Amino acid sequence: MEVELKKKYLFTNKSLKKLIIPLMLEQLLAVTVGMADSVMVASVGESAVSAVSLVDTVNILLLNIFAALATGGAVVAGQYIGQKRKDMACKAGEQLLVLITFISIIIMVLMYMGRGFILNVVFGKIDADVAAYANTYMLIVFASIPFIAMYNSGAALFRAMGNSKITMITSIIMNVINVVGNAICIYGFHMEVEGVAIPTLVSRAVAAVVILTLLRNKSLTIHFGRPFNYRFNKDMIGKILHLGIPNGIENSMFQLGKILLLSIVAGFGTASITANAVANTISAFEILPSAAIGLGLITVVSRCVGAGDYEQARYYTKKLLKYAYVALIFLNAAIILVLPFLISIYNLSTETAAMAKQVIIFHGVNACIFWPLSFTLPNTLRASNDVHFTMIVGVGSMWIFRIGFGILLAKYMGLGMFGVWVAMIFDWIIRGLLFIIRYKGRRWEIMRI
Repeated sequence: MEVELKKKYLFTNKSLKKLIIPLMLEQLLAVTVGMADSVMVASVGESAVSAVSLVDTVNILLLNIFAALATGGAVVAGQYIGQKRKDMACKAGEQLLVLITFISIIIMVLMYMGRGFILNVVFGKIDADVAAYANTYMLIVFASIPFIAMYNSGAALFRAMGNSKITMITSIIMNVINVVGNAICIYGFHMEVEGVAIPTLVSRAVAAVVILTLLRNKSLTIHFGRPFNYRFNKDMIGKILHLGIPNGIENSMFQLGKILLLSIVAGFGTASITANAVANTISAFEILPSAAIGLGLITVVSRCVGAGDYEQARYYTKKLLKYAYVALIFLNAAIILVLPFLISIYNLSTETAAMAKQVIIFHGVNACIFWPLSFTLPNTLRASNDVHFTMIVGVGSMWIFRIGFGILLAKYMGLGMFGVWVAMIFDWIIRGLLFIIRYKGRRWEIMRI
């Protein structure tokens, strides 16, 4: 009887490994390259590190918007796959690509028009050399916005098919171009921040072309026709936006909050900005396994929801959360052990290094306790179309606890930059509690397409 039940599972342990391991490697590569970038920029000086980190907060905001829309399309496609309606999954993919490309071009134009506002208002009071570096970096990197949007949509569709190996390979190509280009431009041609910006633009363009070319393969569950004959589908766009807009609002508000808090950190001086930038880079490693598993969870649960099997959705959620906790504990223990070496490669001042080390250890310990429940678990709700609840919780908790407490602790209770990170943990705890309560209920089980 037990063997018969196992045969009914949509995902075997082997298929889960084939999905999740490439996602982890892809996330690891992206974060490692991000760290390599920051190390190379550090050779230019702390002002350059600060400038790139400031602009990247805006870039991450845009990436989160595109990722949210791509996730919306992937959930729609994944549920259609679960319903065994492959033709509709293909239509969802086509609608997603055109929608996200159109939106990204508009956003790129707005970003170029708003450079002065970003420099003088969003970033607040920053040193003149930091502002000059930031302006140069924006001029080049903003041109890559449509390319990274197209890449995100293509990668999300491959994940919806359970084929994360392709996204990993494409990511390897993109990141190798990026890091080799950085090394050549900075160390070979002695460029400054433009030595990081130009390879970013080139690598994203190549990645977009590669992944969209691969999606023209007719043997794939989701593929684009030859020739690409797009017809606007109002209902399908509506389904994608129904999922993508709440996720986009949640993600963009989340990143806007980080930008607001960064302007608070900027008021504490270049040392705090740099320590915060280094801590952000290394802390990305600390949550990496759980973030990768969260991406896989969207694929798994959307397929279960499409098939109408919520028992399996709960089974896989619990299983993948266990994997996330085990991976986080082992990884963060390793990071704390090698932290002195990691800090040393940035050539930071004694004050900056001490601040970064304090934050990284604090973040890593708390990530092992709270992060999966705060960020991995809600992907089950999102994959089942319960996106309005996750949006309300995410945005509300962020503004009240992360931002409200962050300003209080940093500015008025004398904790400085560290206060911002303490407030972030308060946000995690509240989010996690609310998501657990929602998951234990049944309301999210009645929202599938």
